Amino acid sequence: MDADELVRGYQVLGLRLGRLVSGFVDSFTGDPALSRSVDNEPRLHPRALGEHARRLRAELPGSDLAEQRKQFLDAHLRALECTARKLDGERISFVDEVERYFQVRVRPGDEDAYAHAHRKLDAALEGSGSLADRLHAFRTADEVPVRRLQDAVQAVSSALRDRVRQKYALPEHEVVEYQVVTDKPWSGFNHYLGDYRSRVAINADLGQRISTLPHLVAHESYPGHHTEHCRKDAGLVAKRGYAEQSIFLINTPQCLMAEGMADLGLHAAVGPGWGVWTESVLRDLGLRMDGELSEKVESAASGLLTVRQDAALLLHDRGADQDDVVAHLRRWLLVPERRARQMVRFLADPLWRAYTTTYVEGVRLVRAWLDVRAPGETLDSRYLRLLDEPLVPASLENEVRDGLSWLAHGSPENAI
Repeated sequence: MDADELVRGYQVLGLRLGRLVSGFVDSFTGDPALSRSVDNEPRLHPRALGEHARRLRAELPGSDLAEQRKQFLDAHLRALECTARKLDGERISFVDEVERYFQVRVRPGDEDAYAHAHRKLDAALEGSGSLADRLHAFRTADEVPVRRLQDAVQAVSSALRDRVRQKYALPEHEVVEYQVVTDKPWSGFNHYLGDYRSRVAINADLGQRISTLPHLVAHESYPGHHTEHCRKDAGLVAKRGYAEQSIFLINTPQCLMAEGMADLGLHAAVGPGWGVWTESVLRDLGLRMDGELSEKVESAASGLLTVRQDAALLLHDRGADQDDVVAHLRRWLLVPERRARQMVRFLADPLWRAYTTTYVEGVRLVRAWLDVRAPGETLDSRYLRLLDEPLVPASLENEVRDGLSWLAHGSPENAI
């Protein structure tokens, strides 16, 4: 099987699984005739699709694809095989399922670390009343009125876009259209439409906050999902012919890479001082915030990163009741019941049940990888690799391990 046939087989397999699972194909900007052809086929049985994934994986070692492309396709075909096997009724443990999708092995977080994060929040939010009450009051005061949400998002997007275009070249006619929506299990969602265009939906039900808007817009647009789609479309697909990058499939390693990178978008685009920066961006709209305090609160809350993954493990690995999962989220994330139940709604969704790991382990892995830069390597150039290369979690793990070893022992010529 030649390289083009193999890549086409991967695209077809993804599209066929998308016929069985609504929402599985996040975006496809490849050959429209291929998509129409799959749409006109009879739906195939999941077992046949699993066998197709195994056949394609077996062909990879003998193909003339570049090694990086082989690694990408091997990881993704393994994930697609797992999806097909689950659709066929095979029982796979939740932890194994997550590993086959995303190349990471999940485990519960450290409750001592959560208690430490609570102490940091307690110190940041002075006043009387319980920590949960003070945090709720802070976040309620920080909410953007729904009628102002569209304008606020546009203002933050414009400011971030200017910064990102200075750091990383973007196609001239790229554009993001924002829509405010309701009744969704997520906070925001990027729909990449091809031709360097995205439609980003912002969920108004969650009470979007001034201090989280820059994170949300950076995540979905600049320099997150939209920027990644544009640069990979222009570079890997258009210039280098990596057609496998024209399809983005849920519950695959590219999701963990994309979410980890996007969640660190504000870190890359603005960095420390983003709170005061946001203050200045939104001041003209009459939206007020304490930028320094917001930054302290979000920094402290970052110590609670793994709580949502704990909730997924409770629900899907340990068979906990949903009410117990809600209680766990409320205890450690200090959120109201309504917000905790919205989180459980996302965790319980058949398509999204494993997806929380992409945010948790994605952030941990990508942050570690960004931090082990070589001497003289900038954060911007490191982040650009995430935007431009077909990296997978396993390759980042290897680079982190090698980087930490280098930092511990020095360069080979200095070794004793």
